[in-house]
Amino acid sequence: MKYSPATNNSNSEDNMHKYGSTMGWQLAILALLLLLWQLASRDAQVAFFFGEPSQVMGCLLRWFTQGSGKLEISWGDNVHWQWHFPAEIYPHLLITLSETLLAFIIGTLAGLVLGLWLGMSPLLARVLRPFINAANVLPRVVLAPIFSMWFGLGMGSKVALAVTLVFFTVFFNVYQGVREVNPAWVNNLNMLGANSWQRIKTLYLPSALSWVFCSLHNAIGLAFIGAVVGEYLGSARGIGYLILQAEGSFDINTIFAGIIVLTLCALLLDSLVTRLERKLLKWQPDSGQLR
Repeated sequence: MKYSPATNNSNSEDNMHKYGSTMGWQLAILALLLLLWQLASRDAQVAFFFGEPSQVMGCLLRWFTQGSGKLEISWGDNVHWQWHFPAEIYPHLLITLSETLLAFIIGTLAGLVLGLWLGMSPLLARVLRPFINAANVLPRVVLAPIFSMWFGLGMGSKVALAVTLVFFTVFFNVYQGVREVNPAWVNNLNMLGANSWQRIKTLYLPSALSWVFCSLHNAIGLAFIGAVVGEYLGSARGIGYLILQAEGSFDINTIFAGIIVLTLCALLLDSLVTRLERKLLKWQPDSGQLR
């Protein structure tokens, strides 16, 4: 069946119309929720426990437009780098994003490597399974004091806590993806004389990629959770620190402002992962192309 340019243009216009319609409904729902929230906050008790949208927006505006911020990178008593920012939120945001990205990268790479390794080594996987399961069911928050003792109250302890959350999510998905490879394909590659690296590159890694990206969307949120919880338990910088200070003064509006900043950052990183997924998995047909 042949498609003319007019048909392609028509499909593009239909897609744009559907996207615009969907976006319109989403904005309408958001506006309605904000309106209901603002109306409900006229009650003093509701405003105390749930805040006011106008006050939350005002807090966000102050964070990004007023004051000044400074971030110092030091080793021992020596300050090696110093940055100045036009508003107070930027040093805290940079610290939290740095912790999140480091944990996301380290946890993803560790989960990918170990998942591939154990997925290709059934005997080793059976030996290590009880230890991995025990580490997985352990509430990772209880590790925060241990990491604080090992790495101090700086960035290292927050990254370590977040890595423990990201790692298992990626590891189990990669392991499952490798284990679901058709054994006949493995045998064919073995008959062709493929070595371990060739099997990983041509068979196991492509098979696990879709599982990897499914886990990465969850791992982003978990990396933020680990970083913020670490800041919450002991820190002098970061969005979690700002939220903790607001909690101490019962400032619910500032707490919601911190939540909004974290949510927007997580959505931004998730969209970047989605773009990377579409680029690396472009060989996979869309669901609409299978019909």
